[in-house]
Amino acid sequence: MRSFKTSEEMLARAERVIPLGSQTFSKSRTQYPKGVSPFFIERAQGARAWDVDGNEYLDMIMSLCSVTLGYQDPDVNAAVTQQLQDSGVIFSLPHRLETEVAELICEMVPCAEKVRFGKNGSDATSGAIRLARAFTGRDHVAVCGYHGWQDWYIGSTARHRGVPQATRDLTHAFAYNDLASLEKVFADFPGQIAAVILEPMNVAPPQPGFLEGAKALAHRHGALLVFDETITGFRFANGGAQALFGVTPDLATFGKGLANGYPVSAIVGRADVMQLMEEIFFSFTFGGEALSLAAAKATLTKLQREPVLAGIRAKGERLQAGLNALIEQHALSDLFSVSGHPSWTFLNVKEARGAALFEMKTLIAQELHERGVLGLGTFNLSNAHTDADIERVLAVYGEILPLVGEAASAGRVRALLRCEPLVPLFKVR
Repeated sequence: MRSFKTSEEMLARAERVIPLGSQTFSKSRTQYPKGVSPFFIERAQGARAWDVDGNEYLDMIMSLCSVTLGYQDPDVNAAVTQQLQDSGVIFSLPHRLETEVAELICEMVPCAEKVRFGKNGSDATSGAIRLARAFTGRDHVAVCGYHGWQDWYIGSTARHRGVPQATRDLTHAFAYNDLASLEKVFADFPGQIAAVILEPMNVAPPQPGFLEGAKALAHRHGALLVFDETITGFRFANGGAQALFGVTPDLATFGKGLANGYPVSAIVGRADVMQLMEEIFFSFTFGGEALSLAAAKATLTKLQREPVLAGIRAKGERLQAGLNALIEQHALSDLFSVSGHPSWTFLNVKEARGAALFEMKTLIAQELHERGVLGLGTFNLSNAHTDADIERVLAVYGEILPLVGEAASAGRVRALLRCEPLVPLFKVR
């Protein structure tokens, strides 16, 4: 049985000075059951990670989808090292990399005519909403998906403490693949919606006509269409989900796939809308930080040069087919299903057989970590994952899924836990 003694000691130390002991909810003990999980990674290489206790993992999280090429990709490392040694990190005026990376994005992304950089996805989505409000002269926003921590979005979720009610009242959720729910938002707030912002795909693919219909509705009512491609961008296709599905938004935001783990994000879109960036305030000291831009240039260049995303998709298709086969083989379709794009696959867990959802999720996490797989219920594939890695993951789930199924049928899920079960953070999708 694996030991997580050092991780737990470090967590206790961290929590004395850091709320939750982590900078990110999804990397904290809210997602990793205490007693059966690592809490701190010491190093990572390719698709492998090692925790502070020396345990090795096949990483299926890949830094929350932000590492597309693999940890310590040699091309990215070389570009960042050269930039650091030869030129520096940040300067008193813009660096040429800002223009070079913006040009690459405009080459690759259908809607991109102009580009502004941020440091994380929330910067980009918040900037896009401010831009849409300035362009339309309206205040209200229709949302579908997860769009970051800023007040304008997070106020519409259960994690709204600290967000003024007046701000919360400006954001209205609609359901994915349900144009009627979006029509209702426009009907409830006629002439007031500045933007429709949505993840073009997450768990489920868009039904025929949905994305096109969302664009038509937005334009009919004088609103802008914004695609939040923080995850889908440079993962689903080199031009993002908008290229994959053939629907071009007015604005789009990018983040995780842009620089193989380096902190940079982007707002891109129509030139006439983006020109208002000269009038709104979207500006910060580290927006043009050069190491991340060097990483972005190396990442995008590699995506253009090599069939990276085609390879990831092929591996993901084998993974999805294997998981579906396991579910069918063990008659587990009442408990599990598989969805999502092959590069970002979801294993959905459903309450059935009298078993509690989060007890089953906790048991899966416990058994994954014991078998050396780091996972959160999704499979975020990278260029560094091999065919052998896919086979290993399927072998591990070939043990875990029937175990959970048998425990659920026998009412023994809780009895198999060596820890307290997780509790839900909040529902974002």
